[in-house]
Amino acid sequence: QVHLVESGGGSVQAGGSLRLSCAASGRTSSIWHMGWFRQAPGKEREFVAAINRFGTGTYYSDSVKGRFIISNDNTKAVYLQMNSLNPEDTAVYLCAVDHNYSLTYNDLDAYDDWGQGTQVTVSS
Repeated sequence: QVHLVESGGGSVQAGGSLRLSCAASGRTSSIWHMGWFRQAPGKEREFVAAINRFGTGTYYSDSVKGRFIISNDNTKAVYLQMNSLNPEDTAVYLCAVDHNYSLTYNDLDAYDDWGQGTQVTVSS
């Protein structure tokens, strides 16, 4: 099992930026993919971005493509640089990892371990 701790959330005005971090500990050597999801009040959890353990493959939802950048430090940490934020980005952001070579990266059920989340609030 992998323990994940997110940080970097906060409040920002529209157009601003935030950088989220997620530190991984435990069985990190078996991680194949690391991802970010978000969940707004009253809404389902949705995929944001994912990256493979080598950092050679990145995937984004259409809603954040061109604004957010995912990166990683091997399997020790994953980051999410969020630019041009808008109020629709307000949510709890959670990181997740999986231990399988093959992954449907936007399927939350495919991920094995989850963090507790960090709140991001964007005001207009």
